[in-house]
Amino acid sequence: MDNIYIEYTFEVTPKEPATEILIAELGELGFESFVENDNGVIAYIQKEEWNSEVLDNVFVLNSEEFSIQYDFKEIEQTNWNEEWEKNFNPIQVDDLVSIRAPFHENPNLPYDIVIEPKMSFGTGHHETTHMMVQHLINLDVEGKKVLDMGCGTGILAIFAEMKGAQPIDAIDIDPWCYENSLENVERNNCKHISVYEGEASLLEGRNYDVIIANINRNILLNDMKTYTDCLNEEGVLLLSGFYSEDIPVIDNEVSKYGLTLKNTIKRNNWVALQYQK
Repeated sequence: MDNIYIEYTFEVTPKEPATEILIAELGELGFESFVENDNGVIAYIQKEEWNSEVLDNVFVLNSEEFSIQYDFKEIEQTNWNEEWEKNFNPIQVDDLVSIRAPFHENPNLPYDIVIEPKMSFGTGHHETTHMMVQHLINLDVEGKKVLDMGCGTGILAIFAEMKGAQPIDAIDIDPWCYENSLENVERNNCKHISVYEGEASLLEGRNYDVIIANINRNILLNDMKTYTDCLNEEGVLLLSGFYSEDIPVIDNEVSKYGLTLKNTIKRNNWVALQYQK
């Protein structure tokens, strides 16, 4: 029997960063899937997990900084692929990397990543994922031990393996991301990626040559010492999930641990920084 879902359509002004905050808050309330569009986001929650007060404590809905309007309806969700086919377009990064769903045509670029996204995080459409792929394009990771922290759908770990990295750990605190990453690792025939559900405490006793952390400013600042402690000498730290105006506070924290900023990529006010130990 098909699950019954409640579909919420949110119109968000300005769209960013409110949409990102909204998705994060809804994810904590049991919403399973998100489809971003030009006006905001469509979010889905199973009817059995829903109640009429589900949005009462969503902070961003009451923020004076943003205007968020929404309506909702009950739907019988019979085909998630069909929803993604309507809303998830394939993307290409620098004419080298394609990120697509199984139902998209293969553009025959040097790297082809196939994912079945069940949520918006890490589909490659968000600026931060796109920029992290660009950083990895320019890095030699052959034979390097890599961590993808906050792995989302597993795109960055999968791409790292395609470029020759091994072994690779992919970690996310969200059980939905954990399950989806496992599926996508298998779908792309990856042999050297281990996926874990958890947070920075899992890193104790581990060491890496390259650490990818695409999360958000507050978590990055909180966990920076943990990341740098398990980064090998001459190792590379890639950070994203924050805005251009956040660079000084991020850079100040990273510099405490002896790392040097080597490269910056910007995209629609989002940034991705590359540090060297």
